[in-house]
Amino acid sequence: MKKEEKHTIKHKAKPSKKSSAIEDIKKQIQQKLAEKPAPARIKVTGEKYVGTGIAGLDELFIHGIPKGVSSLICGGPGSGKNIFCLQTLYEAAKAGEKVYYMTFEESPDRLRQHMRDFGWNPDPLEKAGKLLIKKISPLDVTRQIDAMLEKAKGELLIDIKHLIIPKGFNPDRIAIDSLSEIASAFYGKEETYRLYIEQLFTLFSEVGATTFLISETPDPVTKLTASGVEEFLADGVFVMYNIRHGNVRESAIEILKMRGSGFRKKIVPMEIRPDQGIIVYPEQEVFSTELK
Repeated sequence: MKKEEKHTIKHKAKPSKKSSAIEDIKKQIQQKLAEKPAPARIKVTGEKYVGTGIAGLDELFIHGIPKGVSSLICGGPGSGKNIFCLQTLYEAAKAGEKVYYMTFEESPDRLRQHMRDFGWNPDPLEKAGKLLIKKISPLDVTRQIDAMLEKAKGELLIDIKHLIIPKGFNPDRIAIDSLSEIASAFYGKEETYRLYIEQLFTLFSEVGATTFLISETPDPVTKLTASGVEEFLADGVFVMYNIRHGNVRESAIEILKMRGSGFRKKIVPMEIRPDQGIIVYPEQEVFSTELK
């Protein structure tokens, strides 16, 4: 309520065109989301569910991940978020899907080398048009969003598709690395960031691609995302742990939520092997008391 009162006082003066545009567009987005219940975000074509391709993880689902949903991959440094996304995209591309890894942080060459380190050769997949890795500057995104808001003047929802998905490439799966980096670029522009995130999830819903969005969390995990709106909009949330227990660390993972799919509510151990990537052990128990 305090925030709303402060907002009212500010607008005794004539509001700027930019602030009016943000408010008008925000109302349109919220209306659009309200008209469309959360489960309807799942766009199903062909098979209704897809797997992650990560050994042991799919066994935690009754059927799998609903095709076309957007999921957060949350965890602290070194928990395996980046590996999770590279691995599931690689396995999907091998199975014939078109996949897109969009990074705001690491260079494409470094990511390709990261894949090779685990025995996942990206070269034939890129040549076949099945895998696309692209780096985008988060500062460029903020500048373009500001320019689009100014141009829209609240009349229409801004179209961010061209900022996210390359023209002519229609991916079945997308990985965004990471929401934390883009949130930093919007520092001091929280309302614009929220608008961008809302439109981002709306875009993924319309495109129908199964999407994974990395979110860096504190270690230990106490908060999943920068603003909290991300986990509300996401269909699914995976949490990855790298917990210290005495003089060793234990890796673990859980499915915190997944709209449209049943799953086992359990934190399970996992490991990252140099030759295989992530392996999940769904029948085993974690030994760290901090995870229980």
